[in-house]
Amino acid sequence: MTIAQTLFTRRMLMCVALGFSSGLPLYLLLQLLPAWLRSEGLNLKTIAAFAFMQLPYTWKFLWAPLMDRYTLLQTLGRRRSWIFVTQLALLASIIGLGMFQPQFDITTIALLATLVALFSASQDIVIDAYRREILSDEELGLGNSIHVNAYRIAGLVPGSLALILADHLPWSQVFLVVGLFMLPGIGFTLWSQEPVIVSVPKTLFASVVEPFKEFMQRSGWQHALWVLLFILLYKLGDSMATALATPFYIDMGFSKTDIGAIAKGSGLVMQIIGAFVGGLWMLKLGINRGLWVFGVVQALSVLGFAWLAHSGPFAGIGAVERSMLAFVIGFEAFGVGLGTAAYVAYMACETNPAYTATQLALFTSLSAVPRSVFNALTGGMVETLGWEQFFYVCALLAIPGMLLLFRVAPWRER
Repeated sequence: MTIAQTLFTRRMLMCVALGFSSGLPLYLLLQLLPAWLRSEGLNLKTIAAFAFMQLPYTWKFLWAPLMDRYTLLQTLGRRRSWIFVTQLALLASIIGLGMFQPQFDITTIALLATLVALFSASQDIVIDAYRREILSDEELGLGNSIHVNAYRIAGLVPGSLALILADHLPWSQVFLVVGLFMLPGIGFTLWSQEPVIVSVPKTLFASVVEPFKEFMQRSGWQHALWVLLFILLYKLGDSMATALATPFYIDMGFSKTDIGAIAKGSGLVMQIIGAFVGGLWMLKLGINRGLWVFGVVQALSVLGFAWLAHSGPFAGIGAVERSMLAFVIGFEAFGVGLGTAAYVAYMACETNPAYTATQLALFTSLSAVPRSVFNALTGGMVETLGWEQFFYVCALLAIPGMLLLFRVAPWRER
């Protein structure tokens, strides 16, 4: 089979469509929501506190067994029915966000943001399981790569297009446009096929207990705890550094159009390049050494933000300032792309194929803790330390995760 024949199949098209559908709501919460709140005059502490609305990403392993065990709509099947329902819920809740004003309806907006996170996390659970079940072992590498890149491309809608539109349209129309980008994913879900061979847990008890029991017993509970701690901390520094990225760019003097056209575009391209280079490089290095090398690059890239903060805020924005922004964002995104390639590969290696959905939900839940818990502290840290010192602290926070590599991914073991 040629490369073209491998790429242009129903299964790979589903990886594209569902990857885009999965990434859109997360980037809305990470990029568009903070920009909206900041442009409406809310302070950084309030904006940072919205990270708590992303807690469903952290706790999704709690209801993952339910989605493994039960079927919502028999006509669509177990996997597609859950995907379809969560996509409809996301469409409604995203559009609903734009109907309120931050100055007067902040509680309602917080509730809707939490619902977006809940439906998005639930969609991710089923999409991860669906992708594992429709792809053969030979297709897993290519399919997951396509999914991740489509996931990142989705960030262009809330992180670039929406910010540019916000300079010309009311926010209600901006959120309507973003919400409508869920429609292609809904269409592909209805067009797709349910996995033919699936393993359905016989009881709810089995779907809850067996995946966790297997993981804790595989290499002993001590190793399991080290693995979980590593997954929690490896990307902590980078996650906190980018938690308030859009408000930081605004405070440096860049317009929303600058952020949308330069920062998000440069970041997306370099993340994709980083992931591609990381994947190829790991063929030679192996996953363990990839985690070491890419982790160092990821940590150093955070210092670019400190350099930009030291140089700003800018009295005027010209070609030099825009070039600085593109370089800083591009370098950080490249480091993230490298680190993510090794990070995701490591989590996959720690997963038993018999319990992929629930175990991956556990790992990805832990990986979301910095984003949904620790990032809520960043607003107070910035107001206390200032932007430059804050980024230095974030670079230091990358060290604990790197030290854990001695236990979970020794350099001499591939």
